[in-house]
Formats: sequence, structure tokens, C-alpha cells
Amino acid sequence: MNKFWIVLSHTYLSKLKTKSFIISTIIMMALILVLSNMSKLIDAFDGDDKQKVAIIDQTEGGFFEPYKNAAKGVNEDLSIVSAKSEAEARKLVSSDQIAGYLLIEKDDRLGFKGTYKAKQISDSAISNDLLLALTQLKSQITANELKLTDQQIAQLNTPPDFETIALQKNAKTEEDLNQARGLVYVLLFVIYFGVLMYATMIAMEVATEKTSRVMEILISSVPPVTQMFAKIMGVALLSLTQMVLFFGVGYLSIKQNLTNMDEGFFSFFGFGNMNISTIIYAIIFALLGYLLYATLAACLGSVVSKIEDVQQMISPMTMLVVIAFLIAMFGLGNPSASYITITSFIPFFTPMIMFLRVGMLNVPVWEIALSIAVMITTIVLLGILGAKIYRGGVLMYGSSKSLKSIKNALQLSKKK
Repeated sequence: MNKFWIVLSHTYLSKLKTKSFIISTIIMMALILVLSNMSKLIDAFDGDDKQKVAIIDQTEGGFFEPYKNAAKGVNEDLSIVSAKSEAEARKLVSSDQIAGYLLIEKDDRLGFKGTYKAKQISDSAISNDLLLALTQLKSQITANELKLTDQQIAQLNTPPDFETIALQKNAKTEEDLNQARGLVYVLLFVIYFGVLMYATMIAMEVATEKTSRVMEILISSVPPVTQMFAKIMGVALLSLTQMVLFFGVGYLSIKQNLTNMDEGFFSFFGFGNMNISTIIYAIIFALLGYLLYATLAACLGSVVSKIEDVQQMISPMTMLVVIAFLIAMFGLGNPSASYITITSFIPFFTPMIMFLRVGMLNVPVWEIALSIAVMITTIVLLGILGAKIYRGGVLMYGSSKSLKSIKNALQLSKKK
């Protein structure tokens, strides 16, 4: 057992002190600081500047003032100015005094039409606001022509009441689902990158030791199986250290700069109404997913003799993680779909897909317990098989670029 802790501490400390780990951690912490202050940064860049748009009225119907009022009702930050001609408007656009100009012309079929021109039309928000204001103006003109009262206009523009009700007992409301969707979306990314990054790190660690011939020294004093599980736990400890730093920096930054998480950027992702059970399940499934893929990665890394062959060897494992993530992304729109339910019990997909269901639906406790039990059983079986592969794989040298190497590793482990 003493040898296990020696290998674990060596794996943890050696990775902790590497420049790549320190630099990547600092970059991620800086990115978290930016994201946690996103609302303030957006406000700082926006400032008090208003987008200016010139209006050229060629209908001779006096549309400028009515349209200006309609645009103000749509977006208060949109500043409407008048231009006498397109030549004048083009000069204003060229000198960056206005974002663009709207040409209002007569139309025999609809009465009038609008054409928006700007240097770039990538900012669809401005054109959408201009269209909405033009639509509202047309509705007002049509209502006046039909001599409709204000009450009739209000009835015409008011949509019917529409409500969605779940018949299942204790089912989440539409509001709850919308709030949970953003939080689950973010945590799915955390699980995805965490599992993929740290599992790959183990494969690279084993391959590096074999390349430098350090493995030959290690196996003479430490059993290969002890090495494998010590490395898995060492990198797990490293991942926990990094996650604590990430979430710690994010929490302190949010707490210091924001008093309310129910507005703006954070409300969009549902952080204002975080359910502690969702966070707990995210941690559970992330750890189980890591142990599952880390064991597999250690086995695959042990049969590789060159670092450059690692990516090719672990590509099937990477594809499993990617497929699970893509299924989870598709499932965000319909988490109760049958294919989501079925794949949530497939061990390699469970960490992300069952977490998706737990985060967005009221999943029966027995289903959650069953998925966790299936994962733990798979981890144990993979650990037993992986120990045999690792025991033979660490002694293999030469070209190892295919899964056939696993068979050779198993045969070699039997001879020991």
C-alpha cells in the first residue's frame, strides 16, 4: 500500500509542477474571470453609445416622425436621424457617423417598403429592429385607414393565452425546464472536457514513461496494477485541485461583483435558481465518468510505445465521449425522448446522458441508482480486465497502433 501512495503522490506532484499545467490553469482562471464579469464587460464596451440610422423617406407621406417614434418603442438605444438623399447617407456611413440608412419607398401592393443599407449587414439586431418598427408603423396606418379604435387595435395585436401543463405528477414546469436547460448545458461541457482531458492525460503519462524507459525501473519495484490505479487516482486528485481552483475563482468573482444572479447573462443559463442536487449529481457522474474512461485510457496507453501513437490508440475512446456529448446536446430539446432514456443506461454514455435526464426531468430514484450501479460494475470489470492489459502492456515495445495490441498484452500478462 505504501508503494501505491508513493506512485500516487509522484504522479500528482510531477503533473502539478509542470509548466503546461500551470499555464493552462492560469489561462482557464482568466477565462472564468472574464465570463463571471461578462455583464459588466458588455456594459463597459457598449457604454452610452447609440446606434445611429438615417431614414430617407421617398414616399412623401411624412413617415419620418411616426417611424422615429415606432423605432424608439422597439429599441431605445436606436437613434434615428433624417437624410435628404442617398448620397448624403452614404457619406455619413463612409465617415462612420451612422451605422447605415433605411430607404422607405412606395410600393403598389403593400403601400411602402424598406431597404436597409450598411457597410456590413452582419449585425442583424439593427435590421430586425428596423423591420419590427416598420411593421408596427404599417399596422398603425392600416388601423387608421380602417378606423379601428385603440381597443380594437389592442385586441388585434394581443396574442391568445397559451399554457403548457404537464399531466405527470411532480413534473417540472416549462419555466423550470428553461432554467435547468442552461445550467445543464454548461455542466455538460464541464463533464465532457473534464473526462476527455484528464483521461487522455493518463494515457500520455503511461506512454511517456515507457518512451523514457522509466517503466522498466518502476515495474521492478511496483506491481503494474498498483501503478495503474495509483496513476488514475493521482490524476483524479490533480483534476479535483484544478476544479477547486476554477470554481473557487468563479464563485469569489461572482460574489464580489454581482449581487443578483437572476438577471442578464447568468439568468440565461439558469444560475439564479441553481438546485444543489443538480450540482451533486454533476460531481457524481463526472467522477464516475472519469474513473471509467481513465481506466480505459490507462490500458490503451500501456500498449503504446511512442507518444505520437497515443492519439491514434485512444481515438475509439475519444469517439465514445464525443458521441455521448452529441446525444446529450440533441437531448436538451427533448430530454424525455426514448433514445435518451435508453442510452442513459449504456455505461459509456451514462455520465452525460443520465445527468441530462436528472438535471431536466424528475427521474425515478431507482433509475438513477440503477445507472450508477451499472457504471460502478462496469468500472470494476474494466478495472479487472484493464489490470491484465496493463500488466502485459507495460512490457510491450515496438509499433502499437491498433487495438490488436490489446490481445498481445493479455497474452503477455498470462505468461508473467
